[in-house]
Parts: sequence; structure tokens; C-alpha cells
Amino acid sequence: MDSTTSIIFIIAAFSLGLIVVMKRDALPPRLRRGMALVSIALIAFAFFLIVYSFFSMGSA
Repeated sequence: MDSTTSIIFIIAAFSLGLIVVMKRDALPPRLRRGMALVSIALIAFAFFLIVYSFFSMGSA
């Protein structure tokens, strides 16, 4: 598993979540809900990648 792409995705997912939280007042309500759901899904997958990389560290 290439760790560079995982690290870039993790940083991008958490950055998107941070931007959505910081700019929530400037987003229209319909866009806000969609962006929040997408951000939650991406952050959950990034968290899964972090946990998976910790478990697979010892096996390789």
C-alpha cells in the first residue's frame, strides 16, 4: 500500500472538514447539508485508512 497517496487523502479530507466547519455560515443551507455529509464520509474513510495503516504496519 502506497502511504503517500493515503497521507495526501487524509490531509485533504480533514482540510475539507475544517473548511466546511469554518465557513458554515457562508454556505447556502442545501449545499451545507451535502458538503457536511460528504465531509463526514471522507473523514470516516480517512480514519479507517489511519487505523488500517496501524494494523498493517507490523505485517509488512
